[in-house]
Amino acid sequence: MQTYVVNLVSSASDSFRCRKAANSLDIDVEKKLIHNLKVSADVESDFSIGLILGASGSGKTTLAKQIYGQQCFNTVLDESKPIIDQFPQDWSYDQCAEALNGIGLTQVVCWIRPVATLSNGQKARAEAALALAYGEIKIIDEWTSVVDRTVAKVMSHCVQKHARKNKKRVVLVSCHYDVIEWLQPDWIIECNTQTYENRRSLRQVRNEKLEFTIKECSRESWKYFSKYHYLSERLPGGKLYLYGLYHGDNQIGFQCFANYVPTKKGDVAIYHSNRTVIHPDYAGFGLGIKIINETAELMLSKGYRVMAKFSSTPIYKSMSKQKNWKLKEIRRDVDDSVMGSGVKKNVLKIKCGFRTKVKTYSFEYLK
Repeated sequence: MQTYVVNLVSSASDSFRCRKAANSLDIDVEKKLIHNLKVSADVESDFSIGLILGASGSGKTTLAKQIYGQQCFNTVLDESKPIIDQFPQDWSYDQCAEALNGIGLTQVVCWIRPVATLSNGQKARAEAALALAYGEIKIIDEWTSVVDRTVAKVMSHCVQKHARKNKKRVVLVSCHYDVIEWLQPDWIIECNTQTYENRRSLRQVRNEKLEFTIKECSRESWKYFSKYHYLSERLPGGKLYLYGLYHGDNQIGFQCFANYVPTKKGDVAIYHSNRTVIHPDYAGFGLGIKIINETAELMLSKGYRVMAKFSSTPIYKSMSKQKNWKLKEIRRDVDDSVMGSGVKKNVLKIKCGFRTKVKTYSFEYLK
């Protein structure tokens, strides 16, 4: 346990208006220009997530600099470059992809654009992923200050999960108290009350729930999600069933089912799950696989067979963990010795430009 003392002193301007404003108050103005912060805290013992809270002007940023050094907020983030090019040079592509997916920045298009072109939420995730890649302890100021509060909770859940999984240590500085449950910090310094709370040994339970709903949506909504999809911007042809994932009135996800092959008389029509997109601000919460599962149940209840064929490795990994999705086939233009036992191997010669050598996975949804 160590005691930290912060003294913030500012001087009033001597302009006419400032003197007039100061003289209008029946107080000692000089005292009001001094802010003292004193708190005893253990920030040395092992932890994953630390949180420094406080209103603007409470001294939280100055306190963080006193504990971790004046340069603690320096960032290596270069907004003119894509985030995937800024990880350590000795990292493999898979390590970079894992770090970005782990922090909830799952859309590849966000990896390859200059950071300056990302939204505030995407940029914050990119900076957090990069910060956790370098050094033993990283300090992030103004955590979630410029994003919607629901997005802030999703981001907080992702950063704490990623830090704990990879045995990283991060200290977040914020003026928002609504992120506490989602960060599940090991310790909190509260600058407003000048108190310290050690939560390392607590069994932390998140009581707050975020509610999402699924309902059918129009084709028009696809144009808002197509730019985040890793394949074509066009919807498949034929009869489609389209579903949206909503947080309140805000659509934050899209799911399509398409019938690729004409159905013979007497046969059960097969509908394929595809075009699954979760808005980047809400990524990292497992919402993609949830909307796939829930809408697959809806399609099954309509009397259809439900299949899925795709080349996204994250979706493949998620589906492989689901009890109702059964892997039927893996295809590639060359034989692949890593295909699982019991799975039919096919050699498919693909001659379609960028899709050459792409491995595809086929699943069926079964009760």
